[in-house]
Amino acid sequence: MFQGIYVATATPFRADGSFDEAAYGAHVQRLVAAGVHGLVPSGTTGEGPTLNAGERQAMIRLCRDAAQGRAKVVAGAGSYNTAASVEAARAAKDAGADGVLAVVPYYNKPMQQGMIKHFQAIADVGLPVMIYNIPGRTSANMTAESIAEAAKHPNIAAVKEATGTVTATAEIVALAPRLDVLAGDDGLFLPCLALGAVGVVSVAANVDPARMVALWKAWSAGDVAGAQKLNRQLWPLFRALFVETNPIPVKAALRLLGHSGPTMRLPMTEATETTVARLSVVLRELGLLGGAK
Repeated sequence: MFQGIYVATATPFRADGSFDEAAYGAHVQRLVAAGVHGLVPSGTTGEGPTLNAGERQAMIRLCRDAAQGRAKVVAGAGSYNTAASVEAARAAKDAGADGVLAVVPYYNKPMQQGMIKHFQAIADVGLPVMIYNIPGRTSANMTAESIAEAAKHPNIAAVKEATGTVTATAEIVALAPRLDVLAGDDGLFLPCLALGAVGVVSVAANVDPARMVALWKAWSAGDVAGAQKLNRQLWPLFRALFVETNPIPVKAALRLLGHSGPTMRLPMTEATETTVARLSVVLRELGLLGGAK
């Protein structure tokens, strides 16, 4: 159901901090034109915790209008409050999303059974659910066994696996083979494909969607050497986009490329001069800024 390059879309804000719908619409149009397979609005990269309900609805609709069936829309709908997550999933369904991305509840650190019930409650809304496991942000790891148990619900369809290891991908593929496993880290995309993952929820695709799609196509066509070459080209970008907390660097990169302004919503702050300088070098080497190296 969910395969290929899914973009965790960054959210452009105007200088006054308001949501820039025109810039966001242009951004998702560019991504769809590059051939991405999915759009993920209002997630962490999109500064989802700072968005209000109206902004989330507008994002989903802008994604749907841009996609026109060419890419799926999987809306961020997770929180540490199950009832709030269910309500967000209902709102995403009403706005026309194809599915929802829901993070493992953070801060309150539920037990495994609580995580299972949390995701199954969201799945009861009737949309396909992508579980987002990222213990580095949530301080709670959902085990492969618990993911497999939760996946007994027919609407739990996929996992964004972001533990930072390839072992977790191998375990989920083995224990819950019907789920689509997508890498949650650009740098682990290629090795996770080798273990049975079927895609990535990408930050880097905001910046270089065409090359990310080309990597996926090369792998899918059996061109392992071609996929490896593209991965090597993209590696400096993968690294540079996480020298500060995501989405600070990707917002800086989009500003350098002229796609949006640098404005962040607190508690996120704009990238340092050092980070901007590093990104400038990487973007030039990729031929995205000022020509190829």
